[in-house]
Amino acid sequence: MSLMTMIQTQMIPAHWHGLVISAALLAGAIVAGLLLYGVLFFCLRRLSKKPSTLVQSVISNCRSPLQLAFPVFAVDVVLPFLRLGPSLSGAFEHALTVTETAAVIWTLWRLAFALSDALIAHYELQETDNFKARRIVTQIHVFRRILLVVIVVLASGVTLMSFHWGRELGGSILASAGIAGIAVGLAARPTIANLVAGVQLAITQPIRIEDVVIVEGQWGWIEEITTTYVVVRIWNLQRLVLPLTYFIQHPFQNWTRHSANLMGTVHVYADYTIPVPAIREALGRIVKDLPLWDGKVCVLQVTHATEHTVEMRALVSAENSSKLWDLRCAVREKLIEFMQRNYPHCLPKARAELLGPGERLVVQSDDPGPASDT
Repeated sequence: MSLMTMIQTQMIPAHWHGLVISAALLAGAIVAGLLLYGVLFFCLRRLSKKPSTLVQSVISNCRSPLQLAFPVFAVDVVLPFLRLGPSLSGAFEHALTVTETAAVIWTLWRLAFALSDALIAHYELQETDNFKARRIVTQIHVFRRILLVVIVVLASGVTLMSFHWGRELGGSILASAGIAGIAVGLAARPTIANLVAGVQLAITQPIRIEDVVIVEGQWGWIEEITTTYVVVRIWNLQRLVLPLTYFIQHPFQNWTRHSANLMGTVHVYADYTIPVPAIREALGRIVKDLPLWDGKVCVLQVTHATEHTVEMRALVSAENSSKLWDLRCAVREKLIEFMQRNYPHCLPKARAELLGPGERLVVQSDDPGPASDT
């Protein structure tokens, strides 16, 4: 038996012995990480019983990423004690680094949702006067989406730089930063503009979630605000999608900018003989019997008069836009019914004068000369 064969025969048991020890350390680290994960979440579940608390939100959102993170970091602890070859050790360490980065990014991603969900749970959007809740929820949604974009960008950069070819690619990009920067800047200008507009909307808040708006001639509610666009739910349940920059650069109507309470008008036309005080008293009785009225505004005024009719404007208020629309329709219907029942002779009419036998209608002409008979 040659000397080389004898050396290999003696080294093989030692080599397999090192692999067995490394495998046992890896298995033990993974089991220890899972046990630590289980103990931690058991304690968290015992601390929180309400589904709306921050702890419960963390439990529901971060369970899966932490189930990966704990064993991975436990393996990182025992990595110096593993008996691996130089080449195998380098590849294993690089794979572990990438996995740790993915686990951290995944955890941060879910943690952003956990924190935002816990904050949103403190505010109820279904309440009648939900001005403050809509303001806070809008800020949370916008900043969460911006935070997610930042997390994705950082994760991509860290992962890319962990590879040799990634560092070389980064160096070549920096070497040609002049032309590449101009091209990327021009291509990403709409996206950057929308991101900046999103920050402006979150701070100044010209719109909020569930605001009642009129945009592009359409009446609807703000349903969703993302990092690049806004979804408006129109009254007929269609969706109007607009970029964030639209609400910075174009005028629009916001009916619930400071409060959900709104005032609406109802126009009714009648003859000159209509007793306005009686109609005003009837309006007061009508709105008192309607649960849609919020009890704040009830005014009737004569706002216009033509050669045939007078225009009466009823001004009423409601808690929100939906109730206001129904209230205006109900008030218009009740006023017309009251006039038909009590003052049918005061409804709009066209007057004509009939000439008796031998009478003539004299029509004045703009041209000088004698009047013409018709």
